[in-house]
Amino acid sequence: MTEAIIEVRDLCNRFGTQTVHEGLQLDLYKGEVLGVVGGSGTGKSVLLRSIVGLREPTAGNIHVFGKELLSLDATERSAIERRFGVLYQRGALFSSLTVTENIALPLIEHTKLSRASAEKLARVKIALVGLPCITGEKYPSELSGGMVKRVALARALALEPDILFLDEPTAGLDPIGAAAFDQLILTLRNALGLSVFLVTHDLDTLYTICDRVAVLSQKRVLVADSLEVVAATDDAWIREYFHGPRGRAAEQAASKAFGSL
Repeated sequence: MTEAIIEVRDLCNRFGTQTVHEGLQLDLYKGEVLGVVGGSGTGKSVLLRSIVGLREPTAGNIHVFGKELLSLDATERSAIERRFGVLYQRGALFSSLTVTENIALPLIEHTKLSRASAEKLARVKIALVGLPCITGEKYPSELSGGMVKRVALARALALEPDILFLDEPTAGLDPIGAAAFDQLILTLRNALGLSVFLVTHDLDTLYTICDRVAVLSQKRVLVADSLEVVAATDDAWIREYFHGPRGRAAEQAASKAFGSL
């Protein structure tokens, strides 16, 4: 994994007098799952929103596929952003639309497909994320939390993106559901050749599917490396996060899982 498809350089994000990021540097490599962690207020979701174009940074540069997003015209930028798939923390599904209609919506908006063709493809995406076909007829209010996550993932995959952005994908899921979702992400990455930018607090997710981990602290990326290197970094927050009771439990669980393979 040597080809950086996202390059963030000297990123600054300010909200009034509050500086969230200052001189932040980060790369996402082709084909990797990058986990982004940090304490509350370190701007993990702000960073994601800056990269996907939902927030214009105060300063700095973001290159995606070798092009600086902010310098592109609307047509070029839209073409790049169509290669993104985004799963928001709470799913962000439209409550008045069925599951099939939610997934078909980006296809109708961004392609020349008819509604019938878009909904047919939506049903393929429903199966891709491991949901029964009957799910397509339901409304978001009729779904469990885990099903909402999978439907939101299916919608994120609708345009067959190259990069998948996930904001706290296992938040609110029980341990069994979270573990199943982790495995789904790993399977899709391998099958579809995705690159994954993953904001999470879930230690089990980090140990299970992430190739590298980036830690946001002190308004920048403190370290971005393999989990072993990150966990050994001499920093008070990292020590507490990775070597506290939950960190040790996650590490032990991961060791048992790999040992059984």
